[in-house]
Amino acid sequence: MLDQAMQTQLKQYLANLREPIELVATLDEGEKSQQTRELLTEIAELHEMVTASFDGRDERAPSFIIRRASDAEKWVRFAGLPMGHEFTSLVLALLWAGGHPPKVDADLLEQVRGLEGDFNFEMYFSLSCHNCPDVVQALTLMALENPRITATLIEGGTFQDEVEERGVLAVPATFLNGESFYNGKMELAEVLAKLDTGADAKAAEKLSAKEPFEVLIVGGGPAGAASAIYTARKGFSTGIAAERFGGQLHDTLGIENLPGTPYTEGPKLAGDLEKHVGDYDIDVMNLARATELRPASEAGGMHELTLANGATLKARSLILATGARWRNLGVPGETEYRNKGVAYCPHCDGPLFKGKRIAVIGGGNSGVEAAIDLAKIVGHVTLIEYDSKLRADEVLQAKLRSMSNVEIITSGQTTEILGDGSRVNGLMLKDRNSGDERRIELEGVFVQIGLVPNTEWLQESGLELSKFGEIVTDEEGKTNLPGIFAAGDVTTTPYKQIVVAMGGGSSAGLSAFDYLIRNEPKDEIAQAA
Repeated sequence: MLDQAMQTQLKQYLANLREPIELVATLDEGEKSQQTRELLTEIAELHEMVTASFDGRDERAPSFIIRRASDAEKWVRFAGLPMGHEFTSLVLALLWAGGHPPKVDADLLEQVRGLEGDFNFEMYFSLSCHNCPDVVQALTLMALENPRITATLIEGGTFQDEVEERGVLAVPATFLNGESFYNGKMELAEVLAKLDTGADAKAAEKLSAKEPFEVLIVGGGPAGAASAIYTARKGFSTGIAAERFGGQLHDTLGIENLPGTPYTEGPKLAGDLEKHVGDYDIDVMNLARATELRPASEAGGMHELTLANGATLKARSLILATGARWRNLGVPGETEYRNKGVAYCPHCDGPLFKGKRIAVIGGGNSGVEAAIDLAKIVGHVTLIEYDSKLRADEVLQAKLRSMSNVEIITSGQTTEILGDGSRVNGLMLKDRNSGDERRIELEGVFVQIGLVPNTEWLQESGLELSKFGEIVTDEEGKTNLPGIFAAGDVTTTPYKQIVVAMGGGSSAGLSAFDYLIRNEPKDEIAQAA
């Protein structure tokens, strides 16, 4: 199962084990079970502290639990093979079970250990889902730290019948004590916030107690990270308040147009940026969603930012880099059938539609790339473009047209997404030339029609916004309000590209530096700091 390079790498990781661990598998006669036996045998042969047995009695086969030999009450179960994006999750589960300390905030660990009640998690993932590992690793850690928490992590492709029965049409999909808990990416702090009703108040109190920053960056994508690195290098106290560090990078796979980096993937680049930011004295505040901005009344004054949990942060200068999100179709049925056949991430959810008929809405690069990837998995793809022609690069169009299970429809307007109450079964399509409408029978709809800037919370702030809701900036990243700058996809910058966002973030950081050295803080700020 593991090639020589992977075995060598895993052996190095297992050298960090402090206590013996046990792998207990439940297998049947199928091919996946044979592969599971092979994988666990190979792992056990790499370190003397690892033993594998095959006498488990779980209802799912293949499956296996990982537990510390001295504490059998704490365990995590994988059902199916955790390879692909989940191999890292498997390695971490082995290390944590073996006593290697997790790199997690101590307060969060104490919160996990202090949870009262019995929590039985079941979570479905796909091997191509780049959002799933965060959930898998959060639940794994919780199960290995608290004996009243169990986690069964299920590879949906291996258990297709179960996926169908439970109506799982989007991953990550998490169930708690048999009931749907959450669909989508969650980090450990988010899981705890849903379980511990007092978590938000505690986090807000901690954030509000922070001293004012000289530069506060709102958003942790490429633009925000670049801004922070520049201002920290200038010696200014810098903070990043981000709903999700990395932003849209977590929803992006292949990146081939970043100069100097021939190929990388979004989650990896997000990790690299986080590591780079971590090299400086930058206060990164994750899960911090901004809800209100109160600008300073004059240059040199203090700006105030309110977060969704009620916390208030203060800063002499602000850099807004909140990015953008996928645009919704805005048609009947879209909201009703979200995660029930309506999806926005082809890499995450594509494997759940294996052999089925699906539609991709959008003929730009994102839509055509999604259709190409999905055509390799699903039975048939109908690509629908509103315009009279596709807008994607010619090389992508040529690739798409060469695929035998793809139909391309231009001048097509999706007017409604249809379903049976529990899942999608079709859509209504209007021909924009003739006005004729028809129903297309299908089982999934992937929406890829562009981006919407995350600026709703700024409507009453006094910032100038474009008719599309973007923050209006000049070539230096300045807004119409002194001491407030903006960068990246949230701005009027015409090209929404990673490298452009990085450049814009750098410019905004340098502009903030110039502003701070030219405007002395007012007395109230000096006293507060």
